[in-house]
Amino acid sequence: MNRIADKFGSYSKDDVVFLLKDLSGYSLEGSIEQREKNIQSGQHYSETLPIEYQPPENYLSLFWETLDEYKRKAALSTGVVSEQIWKKKGKETVLVSLARAGTPVGILIKRYLYEVYGVRLPHYSISIIRDRGIDENAIKHILNSHPGCNIQFVDGWTGKGAISVELTKACRQFHQLYGVLLDDTLAVLADPGFCTTLYGTREDFLIPSACLNSTVSGLVSRTVLNESLIGPEDYHGAKYYRELEEADVSNHYLSAITEEFSAIKQEAAELAAKIMENPGGASFKGMKEVQRIQEEFKIESINFVKPGVGETTRVLLRRLPWKILMRDPESPYVRHIVMLARERNVEIIHYPDMSYTCCGLIKKTGEE
Repeated sequence: MNRIADKFGSYSKDDVVFLLKDLSGYSLEGSIEQREKNIQSGQHYSETLPIEYQPPENYLSLFWETLDEYKRKAALSTGVVSEQIWKKKGKETVLVSLARAGTPVGILIKRYLYEVYGVRLPHYSISIIRDRGIDENAIKHILNSHPGCNIQFVDGWTGKGAISVELTKACRQFHQLYGVLLDDTLAVLADPGFCTTLYGTREDFLIPSACLNSTVSGLVSRTVLNESLIGPEDYHGAKYYRELEEADVSNHYLSAITEEFSAIKQEAAELAAKIMENPGGASFKGMKEVQRIQEEFKIESINFVKPGVGETTRVLLRRLPWKILMRDPESPYVRHIVMLARERNVEIIHYPDMSYTCCGLIKKTGEE
């Protein structure tokens, strides 16, 4: 039976409730190289975890600089998407963030709506996994706990849209199985891939939480779906890295952005109204660019092409990077990426002909 852990992760329960099975006692990590080899040989990425890369001091300094520089922009994007959620769905909304990049964003939306409208919306964090779907047990728990609620799914940003597609597929399947129609519109801070109609901006800017792993995500790992550990009645799993508490900046990060809300709320309301008048379609235009890059660089799988600032950062932090494409290597949004690429000896290619700020290409294992 699923029981919500008394303490899972370093966030307050007032901010978020994780509907995840605690796998902290299991050893699931492998080296980046070994894990990459296993994934490329057919093992699903959700069955294991990468070893959490803890960046060096100079990189952490850059994270704090980045946060200081972009906290207002992140706050404004939060306000813009929050205003739209409030106007579309109102006080019966339950925020459901997709672990783990969605979790800090869901918390920020919850805090914004409390500060501006005085409402405390419930907020849960649950797992969705590419090619495996959403955690249906978690969804059923939310629906049983909040009858008649309007679920709003939340993530950090869009890359080429794999999770948006997965969410639509999962909502369709949930409707077929249980007769409940869920809104598959994904709320994100940044939608550079044009994958949703509910966003704070479509600029591919640096959301500072993309710079780090669990230490900016409540000390929670990526989610795990491994049949040997997760039964049919269980929630998907994750680990709580208590041993990293000294390095944890999750709550400092949230506070820095929350403190900007009072200054941006008027502008956020105006921008949200403009977007609601004309949100533009979810054309997935980023996917067309990704397909062109895949062809040009003769890349075997489209899953090895990771567009956008957030996804490129992830490639450098927990995959085996091959090359990094940059529209403008002088852009302030890519300073941390340049630092990581140099540290890991990864080639940076000036690639001006794309709408994303940058794009990470994953190395095929066995190749030099």
